[in-house]
Amino acid sequence: MDQKIFTTYESEVRSYCRKFPTVFTKAKNATLTDEDGRDYIDFFCGAGACNYGHNNDYIKDRVIQYLQDDGIVHAMDMYSAAKGDFIKFFETKVLQPRGLNYKIMFPGPTGTNAMESALKLARKVTGRTNIFCLMGCFHGMTMGSLALTTDVTARGGAGVPLHDVTHIPAPYMFPDFDTIDYMETLLTDDHSGVEKPAALVVEAVQAEGGVYPLPDEWLQRARALCDHYGILMILDEIQVGNCRTGTFFAFEHAGIKPDMVTMAKSIGGMGMPFALTLFRPELDVWTPGEHNGTFRGFQLATVAGKAGLEYMLDHQIPAEVCRKGAIVDQYLTENLPKVSSRLTHRGRGLIWGIDFSAFPEGVAKAVSAECFKRALVIELAGRGDCVLKPMPPLTISDDDLIRGLNIIMESIRALDLQ
Repeated sequence: MDQKIFTTYESEVRSYCRKFPTVFTKAKNATLTDEDGRDYIDFFCGAGACNYGHNNDYIKDRVIQYLQDDGIVHAMDMYSAAKGDFIKFFETKVLQPRGLNYKIMFPGPTGTNAMESALKLARKVTGRTNIFCLMGCFHGMTMGSLALTTDVTARGGAGVPLHDVTHIPAPYMFPDFDTIDYMETLLTDDHSGVEKPAALVVEAVQAEGGVYPLPDEWLQRARALCDHYGILMILDEIQVGNCRTGTFFAFEHAGIKPDMVTMAKSIGGMGMPFALTLFRPELDVWTPGEHNGTFRGFQLATVAGKAGLEYMLDHQIPAEVCRKGAIVDQYLTENLPKVSSRLTHRGRGLIWGIDFSAFPEGVAKAVSAECFKRALVIELAGRGDCVLKPMPPLTISDDDLIRGLNIIMESIRALDLQ
């Protein structure tokens, strides 16, 4: 296909195609195939939307069967058998075994829909407008969630002031600075100039911020702070949930229970657009239709989402992620120092960051481009896009995982870093 069809008629806002300039036609598990028949190992995973692999046979078969049976595809928020089956499975097989008691809201098909609904509900419940969140966070691209997001380019696209948010330094930014104490000072000092927030919004692992797992102790202290001052704690699990870190929810590592949870991406099973907003039952003060959308509860996504959860449980995906995560950690620990002592890595489960911040800006981008030349699709994250971000499907084979890691090392060596 002539790529001019895209460059001529598609908006300049397109981004990933500029980094990976080929026309893809097929995908299976951790392999993307372009129109020339070249196979690429996928370490991007649809930004976390395809945790259970591309075209997972188990999930796909259930979607195909549902369509062949003329199952209803569009139903607004009317009752449907497919949605009921998803709700029952999610409550009994995911939430209840973890001691979590949440109402389920279907806010629309995307992660930012989930975040917008959580922010609206938190403000409605508390009567307060301000929100605390962390520097380095990414929570979405619509106005409410964009006000939380800190990336300067993303914020610049708003065209209006973004407000009613207080950004707190993330705990990794200043190791000797206690950000929990700082938030408490903002809340108790009558000269802080900061309004008490309705909610504190965090990612248990800051993904787009550079793959920073927040310390368990920090999350526990943040939970206690919220409890003490009547602030709702919202965990954004849109990218790092669905077993990405080795537990179904990334916040499980810290043993906390948020007041609200936002989910999207892989909760749709196989890349289907789907999002959930979870919250404690006593917070459910919505009036009917107060927050709505045409594609909330998209029926094919409930079918694929339930099948994805079944597959996850039947194939012990959390344990597999922990096992494969250990392979990645050991590989990077052993091999990164061989190419440069200035390279570091961090992560959890199957989301990792290789940090090039000790090098001039653009080095990580050059490595990503070199990886693509060698048939590996891998994205960047962090300040100045200085972090290479291995994030393959959770179902990737051990062989493909090692092959992809080898390509990363070959690509770094090709740049002859000192």
